[in-house]
Amino acid sequence: MDTPLSRRDLLGNAAAAALVLLAPLAAGRRRESPRESRTERVPSGRPVDPDHERLSAWTAALRAEGLSRLEAPLGRSATRVGELAVGTPYEPFTLDAYLRAGGSPARTEPLTLSLTRFDCLTLVEACLAVARVADDEGLPSWERFGREMERMRYRGGERRGYTSRLHYFSEWITDGERRGLLRDRGAELGGMEDARPLRFMTEHRASYPALADGGVLREIRAMEHRLDWDPRRVVPTEHIPEVADRIATGDVLAFATKIPGLDVTHAAFAYRDADRILRVLHAPLSGGVVEVTRATLPEYVAAIRRSTGILVARPLRG
Repeated sequence: MDTPLSRRDLLGNAAAAALVLLAPLAAGRRRESPRESRTERVPSGRPVDPDHERLSAWTAALRAEGLSRLEAPLGRSATRVGELAVGTPYEPFTLDAYLRAGGSPARTEPLTLSLTRFDCLTLVEACLAVARVADDEGLPSWERFGREMERMRYRGGERRGYTSRLHYFSEWITDGERRGLLRDRGAELGGMEDARPLRFMTEHRASYPALADGGVLREIRAMEHRLDWDPRRVVPTEHIPEVADRIATGDVLAFATKIPGLDVTHAAFAYRDADRILRVLHAPLSGGVVEVTRATLPEYVAAIRRSTGILVARPLRG
């Protein structure tokens, strides 16, 4: 993924960058807490947190444009946030920063948050979280934003240790669907079943520092085996043009792969431009900033090495 899928820690050089396509989406993103966020100072000398400023400005924009109303599709609201985030830097492996700093994967995982840097999955989560925060009346709070991120990122919405995080993006979809956060559209779009077992994390243990802990390794292995009961529905690459007119702005896309043991390599939003052409809004490793692709969705998927198609999910207000 540029998936849960699992959040990694391999990017310090070009070779590590290639591994981004091999590790589940969730591998390593770092989210800043309010105290960690960078600050600037206005002329009065009052500190300004750019993350908090973005939360306030982006929710205000959604409300002013009528996109916070319950009848507005959540996906459209989320992609509006994505439009506002265009140009924001890509930063990988942020969620595992606490492990590199010596934290324990067995203890409650710190909640990493940011609106000033993203990887592919944190962009999707953050845009959806801001859209949900905008539903509330009154001033948006960083705490509410954090709660929305937490309930998407962790199994059952409960943040515990490293193993409670949804490391494979296909489980991010199935877990979210069970809790009314989204609807898996694979079957209705004619997706083909992908029942390959997901074993990428345990078979590449050295790429995941948390798996040096034997107890964590056993829990991740058990999680992978449980996922055998939840096969993915993948719309094959060659069939995407046939269903493109049924994919809406704001549908969450996950790019499936034939890499052994792995479900997807990237996550994004479907995005229709002013001419109604279906493109991709995402935070890519290549290019380094949030962007809307020049390529259409079918062209983008066809160009991905070892791609097999897409998983599609529609966000719900939940």
